[in-house]
Amino acid sequence: MAKVVALYKRPADAAAFDSYYYSKHIPIAKRIPGLRRVEASVGAVNTPAGPSPYHVVGILSFDSAAALQAALDSPEGQAAVSDLAKFAHGGVDLLIFDTKEF
Repeated sequence: MAKVVALYKRPADAAAFDSYYYSKHIPIAKRIPGLRRVEASVGAVNTPAGPSPYHVVGILSFDSAAALQAALDSPEGQAAVSDLAKFAHGGVDLLIFDTKEF
């Protein structure tokens, strides 16, 4: 599996972020071809030492790195990436990687 992990930093208006993220952005992301699974954190995002700088963690799963790249290159993938500017005003770190189960 290959993954995209989106680490959304704390927004100035958490309620507005949550409303847009769950009602608009996730439905846009779910249209990405080849997407196998969408997950999002609920509640606080913490570290072992306590609170983190992140408000929400989103995880998108794909069959392979090639499928992930094709998905990001698709019009639907580009729409999801472009949509970030509409609500992720606190910033977002995107991590893209392949995984192996052990």
